[in-house]
Amino acid sequence: MSSRLPPLSALRPFEAAARLESFSRAADELHLTHGAVSHQVRALEEHLGTQLFARHGRRVTITPVGRELAERVRAALDAIAQAAEAARPVRRDSRLAVSVLPSFASRWLMPRLARFMDAHPELEVSVESTTALTDFARDPVDVAIRMGRGGWPGVVAEEFLRDEYFPVTSPHLDGGRLPKAPRDLLELRLFKEDRDYWAEWFAAAGIAGGGATVGGPIFNDSSLSIQAAIRGEGVALARRSLVGDELSRGTLKRLFTLAVPSRESYWFVGTPETASSARVKAFRDWVKAELAGTDRPTSPAAKKRAR
Repeated sequence: MSSRLPPLSALRPFEAAARLESFSRAADELHLTHGAVSHQVRALEEHLGTQLFARHGRRVTITPVGRELAERVRAALDAIAQAAEAARPVRRDSRLAVSVLPSFASRWLMPRLARFMDAHPELEVSVESTTALTDFARDPVDVAIRMGRGGWPGVVAEEFLRDEYFPVTSPHLDGGRLPKAPRDLLELRLFKEDRDYWAEWFAAAGIAGGGATVGGPIFNDSSLSIQAAIRGEGVALARRSLVGDELSRGTLKRLFTLAVPSRESYWFVGTPETASSARVKAFRDWVKAELAGTDRPTSPAAKKRAR
């Protein structure tokens, strides 16, 4: 039977590319390069002697043969994952698997996580930093932290933090000659992100069309724009939740008191089964307690409880 097996190393890249219909997004999910995913898929196609994807430049669409194979490969990988999980020596109720956005993981969660582990030494904590949506039926994840507007089907979601944006930079930017008025920002390098709020901020500052003049680099991770601001390379429009520590240490300085609310909130996301588990409840309660000790806007429900 083994001689009939395709190259096993190609199956995960193929399954991800088929599910996402994108080699680039599959590469991001698997922490590979676009070229590595393309090479593995090509090797699988050569082994099978058939085309699994139709290629249109860098855009791909899966063929009917590829779609049928992907469904069977996905079922097989799910079966392997379940078998591996059953074989783990660690009891499931003593392991907490958290999926979290990279920016929130690096700038908020990880600097504090040791306190949670000290308070709960009975738990083995696993943190996955990713922007990929969690498939709770396939991924061994207990709780995910995501930004959005809620209303996701098939999951339990609890809003726990509403955020806001304001400009920050190094106190040493331009030799310490920081902008004195919002309009001065138009003369500086301004960092943009996938979630861009410069237009809203300039509008709130009374500068019509200011957002259209922002021509700085675009980052897909807030941590990148924050680090660039810390180095004094320009100004980032940062979320309060991600820069509190830097503002306290003085490595970043807030410019102006004006802030604009985020269109999206932070949410705990999970299944009804995991959401009610003791380990997930302990983690949620700890996150809320950590946030309660800081000056951050929280969800209306949290504010009501705090009164």
